[in-house]
Amino acid sequence: MKSRKFFTLLALMVGFMTLASCKGQAKNNETASSETTGKETAVPVHINKAGFLKKVYNFEVSPNEWKYLGNKPAIIDFYADWCGPCKMIAPSLEQLAKEYAGQIDIYKVDVDKDTELAQAFGIQGIPALLYIPMEGKPQMLQGAQPKDILKEKIETILLKK
Repeated sequence: MKSRKFFTLLALMVGFMTLASCKGQAKNNETASSETTGKETAVPVHINKAGFLKKVYNFEVSPNEWKYLGNKPAIIDFYADWCGPCKMIAPSLEQLAKEYAGQIDIYKVDVDKDTELAQAFGIQGIPALLYIPMEGKPQMLQGAQPKDILKEKIETILLKK
């Protein structure tokens, strides 16, 4: 029994040390937004809490009523740099951002840096993608999906085709 507790504690310590080391190595991947360049972006845009409150949804002002602030449908990719499945879908999201440039926005939220956003949306597993149509409620889908499924979700949830 004592050895089981020891190994559990050891596993937790290793996990925390791994997370701490990954956070320390995270790169600053800020991406140009259409507001700073004056052009449509064709890449996912990294967004923090301040940007989220301004461009997507101000949950501090309207915590009980969803009010989307964007001017086109969007996907919010909740991810972490250390997450293997997150890394797997990143190229697909980049390709889809180019393919749907001007039609949808794709934002990325680093759950390690913006824990409050992750908590506000109840993120417990990543990757988690929040699909936000112009009308209606957003839909959260978890797990790595192949590009064709991501594209299907864009077409049906966001563009209503």
